[in-house]
Amino acid sequence: MKRLSALCFFTLTTAALVCASPALAAPAVERAVDRVEPPNWWTGMAVPDLQLMLHGEDIAGLQAQLDYPGVTLLGTERTENANYLFLDLQVSPEAEPGTVEIALRGDGETRAVIHYELKQRAPDSAARRGFDSSDAIYLITPDRFANGDPGNDSTADTLEGPDRGHPGGRHGGDIAGMRARLDYIAGMGFTQIWPNPLVENDQPEYSYHGYSATDHYKIDSRFGSNEQFREFVSAAREKGLGVIQDVVLNHIGSGHWWMGDLPSADWLNGSGIQKGEYAITNHSRFTHVDPYASEIDKRGFVDGWFVDSMPDMNQRNPLLANYLIQNSLWWIEYAGLSGIRADTYAYSDAEFLQQWAARIHREYPGFNIVGEEWTRNAALVAHWQQADGDQVTGGRLKSMMDFPLHYALREGLAQPDSWDSGLIQLYEGLANDFLYPQPERLVIFGGNHDTSRLYSQLDEDPALFKMAVAYIATMRGIPQFFYGDEVLMQSPKERDDGIVRSDFPGGWAGDRSNAFTGKGLSKQQQQAQETVRKLFSWRKQTPAVHSGELKHFSPANGTYVYFRYDDRDKVMVAFNKSDQPQALDTSRFAEVIDGETRGTDIVSGRRYALDELTVPARDVLVLELN
Repeated sequence: MKRLSALCFFTLTTAALVCASPALAAPAVERAVDRVEPPNWWTGMAVPDLQLMLHGEDIAGLQAQLDYPGVTLLGTERTENANYLFLDLQVSPEAEPGTVEIALRGDGETRAVIHYELKQRAPDSAARRGFDSSDAIYLITPDRFANGDPGNDSTADTLEGPDRGHPGGRHGGDIAGMRARLDYIAGMGFTQIWPNPLVENDQPEYSYHGYSATDHYKIDSRFGSNEQFREFVSAAREKGLGVIQDVVLNHIGSGHWWMGDLPSADWLNGSGIQKGEYAITNHSRFTHVDPYASEIDKRGFVDGWFVDSMPDMNQRNPLLANYLIQNSLWWIEYAGLSGIRADTYAYSDAEFLQQWAARIHREYPGFNIVGEEWTRNAALVAHWQQADGDQVTGGRLKSMMDFPLHYALREGLAQPDSWDSGLIQLYEGLANDFLYPQPERLVIFGGNHDTSRLYSQLDEDPALFKMAVAYIATMRGIPQFFYGDEVLMQSPKERDDGIVRSDFPGGWAGDRSNAFTGKGLSKQQQQAQETVRKLFSWRKQTPAVHSGELKHFSPANGTYVYFRYDDRDKVMVAFNKSDQPQALDTSRFAEVIDGETRGTDIVSGRRYALDELTVPARDVLVLELN
């Protein structure tokens, strides 16, 4: 290797070493540091420990030195890969913001100097409020929502270019598109935005969905930049919208930069990974709780790869575990997030999940995380939920996705009513709440990016769709709505991700219809969109639906009635799936109605007398009483 007479500095702006001119006469440079992660940190964090991952050719033998008030180098850690060096730092509460110069020395010479920035943590950062039952979440697949900047549809630093005609290709939606539509989202009554992952997914194909990370600290350039993401979160906050980041702890993409130079042999699960010797997960999610589960099945669930293109991370490696924990903290602090949605939550190592969740809670006590446990079994979902006020144990979270109620809703509305099908599924599904420590913190939903479209699953029946929207807007929990469902977007009933995640009408120049403006929408689409807007805008101002009591009455004659109420307000929700108007004997509900005589329907504005209440055929009434 040619010896260069220059002193090199790692700069976080260019992510490379910057070398001074030979005239400055510095020691010869034989090694370079090409990555430092996390790329910066903050003073004033609750936990003072910070571990830096350094990557560069043959740097493991170098010795680190620094001299910065309040920052101590506790030690260094190495793996069998000579291209990695891990620095253990302690940033005391007394440390001031500034630039820490970390010298890497070898053979008595300085080989490189890292200029590492410590930023001032915002005074109210730790006290931020996470999302809760007063919120309503709008879920977006960013590539399919709106193309605000066609210039980034294809970028020089990524492999896959745009192909809007291919359901599995990239279509060009981006951060600029989401930002331009913040008024629409807020105007629909939502208070939180959950975009599918935005970090770099530099895969050769099928990279649009975001669940195959290739760089944990970089927004995919086809979506925008890190700074544009931070500006998007800030602009959303000004509109009364928080942003929830989708985080994948279990796996990475096969194109991740690690894959060309793994930090250690046990960084990923599977022996002989480079030769393709690994197993696909058995998806036996009950092994976490099954008292009779075998060890081989437990390992087969947690250690197996999700799919061939998604290598499984070994979170039992403490260096990797710390990397993932710090990465989540970095994005929360850097971007100003209000929550995290954790993908394939139970597939990760349970002890790691405990460390990860507890550390986030330590830094942000009011923050919220919702985990994905895709099962019909309420007991399994309940296993992963933390009781209010309890310490984080076993990786349990305040919120989980309520898949059991998701299935009850879709099937209960679509199926004919009998003693064991139809509306009784909603009634009995809700009765499972005795299993949950905090049912009001579950995230309820009719559809998401992994399911068929709600309207299609309900046989493209506008009446059933209206019932589903009313249920999601008024039921206990935190409602989540999938982009485009408000205008009756369709898909096959069988899973077909590329079609489910179709382009939002009006998000691209030249679209024949525009759901943002209403142009070209059918009458049914307009009515559905207005129903969503009215219900969720009303919900935002209705505490009884956020945190009030819930009481329901068993279905009868194709009807199902429940109430949400607190000391000030009462809301009556009455479903009628039958083909005939149904007169309700409201004396049955006297324990809740308690003297109220009239109610106003939120959607139609019509007033109803409760002593002679008739629910129209195939309709739902959401009544504010008196």
